[in-house]
Amino acid sequence: MENKIFIAQITQRLDLLCAEQFQISRSKASNIIKTKFCIINGKATNKPSLLVNEGDKIEFPFTVEPVALEIQSENIPLNIIYEDTDIIVINKQTGMVVHPAAGNESGTLVNALMYHSKNLSGINGELRPGIVHRLDKDTSGILMVAKNDTAHVQLAEQIQNRSIQKYYIAVCLGHFKEDNGIIIKPIARSKKDRKKMSVDENGRYAETHWFKLAETSKVTLLLIKIITGRTHQIRVHLSSVSRPIVGDVIYNTNNAQGRLLLHAYRLEFTHPIQNTPIKLIADIPEDFYQYANKFGLHKNDIQIAINEYFQKEK
Repeated sequence: MENKIFIAQITQRLDLLCAEQFQISRSKASNIIKTKFCIINGKATNKPSLLVNEGDKIEFPFTVEPVALEIQSENIPLNIIYEDTDIIVINKQTGMVVHPAAGNESGTLVNALMYHSKNLSGINGELRPGIVHRLDKDTSGILMVAKNDTAHVQLAEQIQNRSIQKYYIAVCLGHFKEDNGIIIKPIARSKKDRKKMSVDENGRYAETHWFKLAETSKVTLLLIKIITGRTHQIRVHLSSVSRPIVGDVIYNTNNAQGRLLLHAYRLEFTHPIQNTPIKLIADIPEDFYQYANKFGLHKNDIQIAINEYFQKEK
C-alpha cells in the first residue's frame, strides 16, 4: 500500500476531498479512511467527516485505482500575467472550469495549461497538475499555478499560514452605511443542497474584510480582502448580510441574470523559490465593465476608485 500525497484546494470533508481527488465513490473513500487512516499535516485520523482546510497536506492510503479520465492538452488561449521557471500566474476568464471532472472533461484551465507548459507540479495528481488554489467557474481573475513540486509545496504553505494577500473586486446589490467592515461567520457545506455552502455555527471560521469604493442608486462597488479561503466565502458572506453579488443566481435566486460581478483582482505573495515579494494584478475584463455599466457603474469610475484605494494603502 502506498500513501498518495495531495494538497487540499478547498475546505471540505476529508472523505469528499479524497473521493474527488482519486475519482472514487464517497463511501469507498470513507471506508478506506476508517480502516487505513489518513495523515493530515503529519497527524493520523480515521474520521471521514473531518473538515480539512485549504492548503492542508493529505496522505491518503491509496488501495484502488482511480476511474480513468484521460486529460488532453488543448490549444486554448491563456491570459498570462507572469511566468518564470517555477510559477505561472493566469487571469482566468469567467465561465472557465479550473480542472477536469465528470461532466467537464475538456475546455478547462488544466487542459490549456498542459498545452502551454510541459512542466507542471504533480502533487495534486493527473487531474490537477500545477493547480495550487481554485476560483469558482463564474469568478474571473488571478490564479497561481506551480511548475514543480517544490514551488507547489511552498505556495501551499503560504496559503495555509495565510501570508498570501488576496483582493477581489465585487459589485453587490444594495448599500452599506459604513465605509468598511468585517464579516466573521463560520461556513460549512449546506445541509439542504450539497452544491452550496452556508453560514453554519458548526462550520469553519471565515473572515472577510470589505471596503466601499463607490455606489449608485442600486449597487455598491466593493474591494474585498479575504483572510480565510473557504469555498464560496465572499458569495456566502455578502448574501448572509443581504448584499448578494450581482449576477449570483446561486445565493440569490432573484438576482439579475448575467455574469457574476466578482473578480480576483490582486495577489501578493512570496516567490516560492527566489523568496522575493511579488504583487500582481489581473485586469478587470470588459464583460465585467459592460454588465456593471447597466447598474450605473462606469469603467472609468471603477478604475479611478480602485486606484485611489491602493494609493492610500501605500
